[in-house]
Amino acid sequence: MNVSRYGVVLAALATGSMAVSGCSANSSIVDKAKNDKKLVIGVSYDQPGLGEKTASGAQGFDVDVAKYIAKKLGVTDEKNIELKQARPANRETFLQNGTVDLVVATYSITAARKPKVTFGGPYIVTHQDIMTRADDTSIKTVTDLKKRKKRLCQVAGSNSWKNVTEGSNQLNIKVPARLIPAAGYQDCVTKLKGNSVDAISTDATILAGFSAREPGVFKIDNAPLTDERYGVGLKKGDLKGCEAVNKAIAAMYSDGTTKQLWNKWFGTTGLTFDATPPAPEGCS
Repeated sequence: MNVSRYGVVLAALATGSMAVSGCSANSSIVDKAKNDKKLVIGVSYDQPGLGEKTASGAQGFDVDVAKYIAKKLGVTDEKNIELKQARPANRETFLQNGTVDLVVATYSITAARKPKVTFGGPYIVTHQDIMTRADDTSIKTVTDLKKRKKRLCQVAGSNSWKNVTEGSNQLNIKVPARLIPAAGYQDCVTKLKGNSVDAISTDATILAGFSAREPGVFKIDNAPLTDERYGVGLKKGDLKGCEAVNKAIAAMYSDGTTKQLWNKWFGTTGLTFDATPPAPEGCS
């Protein structure tokens, strides 16, 4: 082998070695945050009070939680925290293919999701409820959705409608509501105002955000159907990242940030805050 060819081979081997080490260097979000000082986080764009896109960028409780966690992981410059819209239908895909590093988007921890996602948290516990038009007196509880098969908004990728129609709720009842597909919860609200659906059932935090934005237009049932444990989604198997996220959440409660953010976004909605940190699910 001549010298020039030998040099080419060495260069190729070096390049390959760098590529391999580059991949392994960021095997966890902890490593990416440490090495690159950047993270991409999936948040909601259509949930007032939690994650909503505005002219100045995404804002809400979940958005602030995402930024807090990113900073605890080592991304101290907020401009290096990239927020990307994550819908219920694509959250798992985004984590699996690396489009996002974390998902903080009213992402309830469920047995069905755990085989696909490693969850940190939960960072808050809320409850599923029902919202209707304020002038609709025919629906007072979830069982009223049985009347003439009331129309329930169905968001792709969400478990909320299943909890109603398939009986996965604390009341152990199945309600044969008529499902009307929607792209997201903002679409549901538009359909509810336009009389295309009769009810939206999802987390009380989500409903409160929409209700607070348009006072007097909607009413919330105030009858919890489930406990919803909001987790931080990570790529399946990133246990190191999961443990780091759990430490960040514990710090968020101990330093008072969680309560501060809750009051900031939900202080006028009547939703109560539980100051007791939720027990972590355990990283798996």
